[in-house]
Amino acid sequence: MKGIVLSASAGLILLSMSLSGQEVSLSGRVFAPNDQKPLEGAIIITSKGSQAISDENGSFTLPCSDSMTIVFTHPRFAGVRRTVVECGPEIVVTLAARNNYIEEVKVNAGNNRQQLSQPQSVVVLQRTEIRRQTGLFLDDAVNTNVPGVLMERRTISAGQQLNIRGYGNGARGTNGVSSNFDGQGYKVYLNGIPVTDAEGITVMDDIDFGSVSRVNVIKGPAGSLYGLAIAGAMHLYTEEAEPGKISVGQDVLAGSYGLERFTTRVSIGGSQSSMLVNYGKQKFGGFTPHTASEKDFVNVIGSARLNGRQAVSAYMGFSDSYDERNGELTIGQFDTMNYSGNPNYIKNNAHSHVVGTRAGLSHTYRFTDRVSNTTSVFGSGLSSDASSAGGWTDRHPVNFGARTSFVTLFRFGSLTLSGETGAEFQRQYAQTIGYAMVADSSDLSGYNIVGAMRSNQSTSARTGFYFTEWVLDLPGRISVTAGASISHMYLRLSDRLYNANNNRPGHFLPAGYAAGYKNMVSPRLAINKMFSSTMSVYASYSKGYRAPVTSYFFIPVTGEVNRGLKPEVGEQVEAGVKGNLVNERIHFQMAVFRASFFNKMTAVAVPLNSVTTGYSYLVNGGSQDNTGIEFLLKADAFSRDHGVLRLFSPFANFCYSYFRYGHFRFQTLNSTRTSVNETDYSNLVVAGVPPVTANAGIDFHLAGGVYGNVTYSYRDAMYFTSDNKNKAKEFSLLNAKAGIRHTWADHFETDLFAGANNLTGSRYYYMLFINQLPDAYIPAPPEVNFFAGVNLRYIW
Repeated sequence: MKGIVLSASAGLILLSMSLSGQEVSLSGRVFAPNDQKPLEGAIIITSKGSQAISDENGSFTLPCSDSMTIVFTHPRFAGVRRTVVECGPEIVVTLAARNNYIEEVKVNAGNNRQQLSQPQSVVVLQRTEIRRQTGLFLDDAVNTNVPGVLMERRTISAGQQLNIRGYGNGARGTNGVSSNFDGQGYKVYLNGIPVTDAEGITVMDDIDFGSVSRVNVIKGPAGSLYGLAIAGAMHLYTEEAEPGKISVGQDVLAGSYGLERFTTRVSIGGSQSSMLVNYGKQKFGGFTPHTASEKDFVNVIGSARLNGRQAVSAYMGFSDSYDERNGELTIGQFDTMNYSGNPNYIKNNAHSHVVGTRAGLSHTYRFTDRVSNTTSVFGSGLSSDASSAGGWTDRHPVNFGARTSFVTLFRFGSLTLSGETGAEFQRQYAQTIGYAMVADSSDLSGYNIVGAMRSNQSTSARTGFYFTEWVLDLPGRISVTAGASISHMYLRLSDRLYNANNNRPGHFLPAGYAAGYKNMVSPRLAINKMFSSTMSVYASYSKGYRAPVTSYFFIPVTGEVNRGLKPEVGEQVEAGVKGNLVNERIHFQMAVFRASFFNKMTAVAVPLNSVTTGYSYLVNGGSQDNTGIEFLLKADAFSRDHGVLRLFSPFANFCYSYFRYGHFRFQTLNSTRTSVNETDYSNLVVAGVPPVTANAGIDFHLAGGVYGNVTYSYRDAMYFTSDNKNKAKEFSLLNAKAGIRHTWADHFETDLFAGANNLTGSRYYYMLFINQLPDAYIPAPPEVNFFAGVNLRYIW
């Protein structure tokens, strides 16, 4: 398969080279407004859907047709629109300086134009959305701005998980459908580096979300480009140095419950290379007992253009994160606002401590204007220790891999064919050791200490996939997208905890196992129709997989291997409409989808006695059908460069979810393992997903650099047990923030701001544990909490 894909890629490259120059093209150059120097990195988009990026000389080339409109945008400057009457003459464009807050919103229109050509639901979060509150917690931005996606966290800065269109985490618990302890089914990338490991598990504890400046969220199976991504994918991008500027900055933020954040930045932006170093410390005292948090982090981001054809970029991040846990509250505790926590968690000094390093290096080579390759190598190493009511666990995974992709473009008269073809591979080695916890004889009233070893497992995992996806642009502004990936995964586990009873003649319980999954094909097919440059409609079909992880196969209590598990399968059909109306002041998206999941993994619990579960194992237990409607609206209702009110930009989004279990049955065995008790969840409402979510707000900007926003969020009541017998109440949040920005003598920038969350004093939660009674709620502050800060930057 690998040889076939690479041979096909080579053939397409040669064909592209031979076909180049067969049609009418338009050439031009783009210049910066102040020094009139050639501007690299300008994005050029035509009303016909073609795109280009200016090179180091400010030059670009595009397919041309008479009387078409071209829009030029750049992150540092205001956008410019030009109309081409005839294709012959070269076009020269000088962009305009921008007022930083107003134009930040205007530049987003460039992303909105690109959205119209994408036949799927994709939401892009820029700094405007990410920084509406403190900017430190990504779930604030995702839950407010991405309909159909729910992001939760177990502590103040750890245990983040995604639920995308009803697909949550893996099934590892003993009481039903969803797990609450790891993120599975989706792929997360940070600056192009996979955060999701070789087993398909996503842990984001070591990521500093305060350094993230852009987020792309893809909803629904995304296997055609990202392999085992049954639920979707998320791309995170950190801040980068501004070209042509050297600066040093210091950010300080403080808030309720002992929140402190200090960030120092050094940014060097040259014409051919750049580097940004970001260092900081973050603390939180906790609003409930035993919930303090600390995080130290360093990010280094660099890039360099080696010549007209080659560029390299690099990322390195280090984080030391420690978060205390006080356990999940019971229903009674949450309802009575008894936030004292679980005494068993506190006695065991429950916490999550992750020290991690991620690094990646990417190289891009442009063979021609129509053929380029980007290859990245990456690696990460984590050292984590965590404790809970059940004991203490040490884990040390090392993960590394590579991704390569060829981007190609073909012209056949009036037809355009563009594609991306490549492969991604990962490998991981990890050792996980579990301990009991016992009383400290020297301090019986203090925390428990680590006791005897209970488990010792060494695991290895390797996964990889080959992918290709193509877009054919047809006359009439119709495009067809088709692609597929083929994935494989191999797992191995060695049980290194010696058991004398197992080591005797005639006893054949294994000390380990290996499992493999091959030929998981994830296709995608979509069609998109654009109406002028203001509206598009699309329909798409996609398929994805999630393979089991190593912990699903081995039953430590019995030493048995759980054979016969199959990967989960997801299929989605989606249709939608997108538009940029009223001179592109209003952008909207609406999507209707149905996602079906099969071979869902669910737990079989084996009772120790009439009241206690001895252990559990997993089986493929059923299906799930998710139907929903999503709507998103952003408007630049009012903007100008003079007067008191400079900007008024409202936004709103809405999601309705009709999610039901299909043929889903949960089994338990009696204590003698001689009979099965079965509970049928078929046709019940899927737990962990609110039927309705809605968000609305405004961004505004006044004269004198004053800015601010107000946001309102509503989350409907939802079931948190699959039998639909336990339901969390609905809640709403009202948040606000205001500040003032000013630049002094073109060198010194100041930004002072303050804000408040939960202005109405709602009782709500950061996370709701699914099917894990009596434990259920991770509470959030039930009263108004404040924050304020100042950002300083000096520019040379």
